[in-house]
Amino acid sequence: MAYIIATANMKGGVGKTTLSVNLATALAKDHGKKVLVFDLDTQISATLSMMSPTDFAKYRKTKRTLKYLINQAIQPETRSKISVKEAIHHNVCKLPNLDLLPGDIELYDEFVVSEMLHEEAFEVDRLDFETVWNRFERRLVKQILEPVIENYDFIILDCAPGYNLMTRSALAASNFYILPAKSEPLSIVGIQLLERRIAQLKESHASEVNLNIKLLGIVFTMSGNLITGRYYKQVMQRIHEDFDAAQIFRTQIPTDVNVAKAVDSFMPVVLTNPQSAGAKAFTQITQEFLQKLQATGSSQQQTQLVNAK
Repeated sequence: MAYIIATANMKGGVGKTTLSVNLATALAKDHGKKVLVFDLDTQISATLSMMSPTDFAKYRKTKRTLKYLINQAIQPETRSKISVKEAIHHNVCKLPNLDLLPGDIELYDEFVVSEMLHEEAFEVDRLDFETVWNRFERRLVKQILEPVIENYDFIILDCAPGYNLMTRSALAASNFYILPAKSEPLSIVGIQLLERRIAQLKESHASEVNLNIKLLGIVFTMSGNLITGRYYKQVMQRIHEDFDAAQIFRTQIPTDVNVAKAVDSFMPVVLTNPQSAGAKAFTQITQEFLQKLQATGSSQQQTQLVNAK
């Protein structure tokens, strides 16, 4: 069964999508892992980092994007249905083991969601709206993934900046989250806001279920330029005050024009220019990522042994 990993930050422009697609690609290319990238952002940056706009248009025309899977969750009576297996684009970037569930520029109508949940609250013993909303939040992404979760080693959820329904549902469905950030003061705010929001998410669901999502680590991106260099020491001091060293990735992603150029090829930089500074950093990040997961698994086993005694 797959590890479900969300990449999230309340702030945009921190390299979240670039991290998601290059991590996924390196896991498939260098480590032979079966990986699914799940694009939950209406900007569809992850989708267009892995397939051309022409291919995306074909998928959208045949209703094989995330939008139509969400529509079915909101309106189960929909006649023309697709399965998540039909929506997944296999072997993207001509790379075996790397798949993509394309996002969409439109995902759902908030009014329709609210109307549906109000009706559900009234029909099911007149439950309070928050309880019904939380249940929908927990099942939306998880329900979409359930038919394919055993087909993958990793499912990478590329979340939208901010804290909308899809991001909350993605976090609720995940085992871990990675927090990409830039070494500048506003990124600290984004980190603090997300941590606060996740604590609130866990608390709001605690009466019915224990959400076990954990921070796997903070990844600093776009490092080494004049702006981030100016604030680097100040930001890192603050981060080390709030987080353990094990929660901060040692490898940082440098500012590299090759990373931006790769988008024009609709492929991640670890494929288009594997010898570039950016690609090498993503390769190292992927190795750290696997080490952190292994360490987390070992510590969980140790805890289970202690409890058993």
